[in-house]
Amino acid sequence: MAPKTEKKSRSTINEVVTREYSIHIHRRIKGIGAKKRAPRAIDEIKKFAKIQMKTEDVRIDTKLNKFIWSKGIKNVPFRVRVRLSRRRNEDEDSTHKLYTLCTYVPCTNFKGLTNVNVDSEE
Repeated sequence: MAPKTEKKSRSTINEVVTREYSIHIHRRIKGIGAKKRAPRAIDEIKKFAKIQMKTEDVRIDTKLNKFIWSKGIKNVPFRVRVRLSRRRNEDEDSTHKLYTLCTYVPCTNFKGLTNVNVDSEE
């Protein structure tokens, strides 16, 4: 009998994909001083996106940034709905082939929402 040859599975990390997540910001910035809450919230969103999408390069959209800062530096919204899209880097000089773009999804009620794969419009 011939020896079994294992098929090389394609890595899903290199695929371009878009997903929606609800991020509970309040639990991530609990105990942080007043003047560092909004900057820490941005850092925590970047950290969350880095873990979920497995990319080093994470970029925050201006609408998401404005939403986080909308109530000031101290009073950050408790939750935010974001769309994370892993994209190919157009810049040939960059060290990373992929980057993650975080965009804001307007949402009034967070009850019953789950993480959703979104069909990309591109």
